[in-house]
Amino acid sequence: MKGRDGEKKPEDKRISASFVKGAIALVFLIIGYEAALFVQKAAVSKVVAGRDSPDTVYVADPETVRSILGDDSSGHVDAPGGGTHSPREVIGRKSVPHSREAKAIASAPAVRRKVESFRFDPNTVSIEDLQRLGFSEKQAQSIDNYRIKGGRFRRREDFAKSYVVADSVYERLALYIDIPKIDLNYADSALLVTLPGIGGYFASKIISYRERLGAYSYKEQLLDIYHFDKDKLNQIGDLVKVGPGKAFPLWSASEEELKAHPYIGSYRTARGIILYRDNHPAEECTVEGLVAAGVLSAESGDKLSRCRLQPPSAL
Repeated sequence: MKGRDGEKKPEDKRISASFVKGAIALVFLIIGYEAALFVQKAAVSKVVAGRDSPDTVYVADPETVRSILGDDSSGHVDAPGGGTHSPREVIGRKSVPHSREAKAIASAPAVRRKVESFRFDPNTVSIEDLQRLGFSEKQAQSIDNYRIKGGRFRRREDFAKSYVVADSVYERLALYIDIPKIDLNYADSALLVTLPGIGGYFASKIISYRERLGAYSYKEQLLDIYHFDKDKLNQIGDLVKVGPGKAFPLWSASEEELKAHPYIGSYRTARGIILYRDNHPAEECTVEGLVAAGVLSAESGDKLSRCRLQPPSAL
């Protein structure tokens, strides 16, 4: 990049604001954790040491302090500032015996809680595993309370919105969050209503349409449900999947079963399919053949050809 004088200007390599904020948040998180460990150790030490007699400290001239301490090996004398010259005043400490608990706490190093990272579903992970992931017991309980009240994490980003999940924690765990998609072929109403925009009405319609199809073969079949539009499909498209389902027995179903299928829908078409399959060899029993024979419309044939169908050879 050149300036007005024609000289080349150095490129502007600025650190993004989000990176700076993240770094600052991480520093404060570490400082807070260290402070919590220090306060906890100090509090326990205070409780235990409260049962012991306190050490006695004297500040006086050297001769007076030494006359008080005498030959007591548990006492010591310090010169202020650590100098080697003879000071006018010194600090003397007469130690007393302390309990084993107090000595153990004083000498024990701070215990760091081990933080792990592993795959988890925030909708089902236990309180114990949340603590293994780095959350405090109170934070883990808060997440569990949200679930108990009916809350659900539909996407990874939903977990990040929880007020107990710090940005730095989410960044560490994001790749480990594993929220299973809802299978349209096996989900019940209770699970379907957890999807955005799917209340009891559409949950019931999704299930009843699945029964008519035999099984969903692709997500777009939801658009065949009355008033289920593309906007609604876009809302849930990344949250659902179509798992294995039973194939429709097109070439062996009864007239009633054929008529009930949404892409056949009439006794006339059902009878036409039966007549066609009874008069053609297995290798000619195809959806394309039904369309060519005028039994199915091109639109119905296109939809039916995308369904899971039992092949004629399965007869």
